[in-house]
Amino acid sequence: MSRQNNFWNKEYGKSDRTGGANPHLALSVEPSEDLEKFTRYLVREHGKKFLNVTAQALDIGCGNGRNLIYLAETYGMRGVGYDLSEVAIKLAREAGKELPLKFLIQGMEEPIPLPDASVTIALDMMSSHVLKQSEREQLRSEILRVLKPGGWLFFKSFLLDDDSHAKRLLRESPGDEPGMYIHPEIHTAEYVWTEEAVRDFFEPHFTIHKIEKSFKHKHADGSAWKRRTIVAYLEKSN
Repeated sequence: MSRQNNFWNKEYGKSDRTGGANPHLALSVEPSEDLEKFTRYLVREHGKKFLNVTAQALDIGCGNGRNLIYLAETYGMRGVGYDLSEVAIKLAREAGKELPLKFLIQGMEEPIPLPDASVTIALDMMSSHVLKQSEREQLRSEILRVLKPGGWLFFKSFLLDDDSHAKRLLRESPGDEPGMYIHPEIHTAEYVWTEEAVRDFFEPHFTIHKIEKSFKHKHADGSAWKRRTIVAYLEKSN
């Protein structure tokens, strides 16, 4: 078992579907507010074209399944999620057993187990930052393969811009590749994005409809107390 997998198995082992969770990492059982905001955007712009019972969602690094469960319960979507953590997948399967969802134990560096052009909405939410550059590129290729023309990728990850904590991690615990640091708790490498890097990585393959960055969270002395994140609404080019 990898160090990262062992860490997340322990963290999800502390969590349950009734809301109990590790207080530091806050492994919520509620859907992401950013995802809810994205679905409201899609409904406002396109009605239920992308959010309906005929559409399939994919969640890469799905954790306890909370976001796929939200899409299934709210919009009737089918879905497939996968995660490296056996404990997380056990939680997801139990919580989603009455829904048209499938949860698999799998790493993000492996091929996505779905046919070409079979996915309407893909989610990469705080997941692929643990991959090296070549692996992120491979995952992007796989997402493009399984997405339908005009399908969507909802992307969320850590942001370097104006984040003093991320800059300190890069300075004090650098990883093997530019933009990566060694996480002080998990002891594995993580990549932190800039907005420019997000645009350079995705724009040749997707239309970027929206980018949002979280606020700068600081204590009174100016030190950071919460990491910044970046969200992108990405539509696959036809």
